[in-house]
Amino acid sequence: MKILVYEKLIFERIYSPVNKKHIKTFEPNPENINRKVNPTERRYNRIAPFYDLMEWVTERSVFQTWRNDLWSRVPPGKVLEVGVGTGKNIPYYPKGADVTAIDLSEGMLTKAKEREKSLEVKVDLKHMDVQSLSFPDNTFDTAVATFVFCSVPLPVRGLQELNRVVKSSGDIWLLEHVRINKPLIGSLMDAANPLIVRMMGANINRRTVENIKNSGLQIVNVESLKGDLVKLIHIRA
Repeated sequence: MKILVYEKLIFERIYSPVNKKHIKTFEPNPENINRKVNPTERRYNRIAPFYDLMEWVTERSVFQTWRNDLWSRVPPGKVLEVGVGTGKNIPYYPKGADVTAIDLSEGMLTKAKEREKSLEVKVDLKHMDVQSLSFPDNTFDTAVATFVFCSVPLPVRGLQELNRVVKSSGDIWLLEHVRINKPLIGSLMDAANPLIVRMMGANINRRTVENIKNSGLQIVNVESLKGDLVKLIHIRA
């Protein structure tokens, strides 16, 4: 019950018209002022000022442990992080790694840049869509995405782009929440999904393992971290 009240307060704070007067918003890149902003980017730009607060409980209770576990498996080298968000993974980057981190949302990148500066970690942060990466083929040794492909409009296309920019026999690591493969729970997730997308920008009913198979990528291993809800997925490019 406490969690539901907490989420209700956050929801009201995000969508309150009065509150917008008091929000410290990001300044968009002048080069992108005339660029068309897609709905996914618009959602994340809107919630960027509150995003860390919205995930504070889960971040402290479980997400930090999962992030540390994932990044401990990533060797130094040329690494791409997709969907850097507010930069929550930055503290876990492997020492000596050359990390490029991208995000679709300028609002999220503004927060990531603040975290990069405070941690004194050098990261090449770029505004980019995983569905259309501007990197040449075979650029990276490893690619990582945490809770990202729940928000990508065309996930199979995004996965194929990762396969293109990661070197042959390189690794792709995904930490994702997925649709629970049980009829009743899965149906409830389907019903709740439109509201969750509006609030958080993320789909809670993505079949990510199936999407990976449909993209033609080779799954090395799938670990269940929270029953059937959260998966740590190791893919070979």
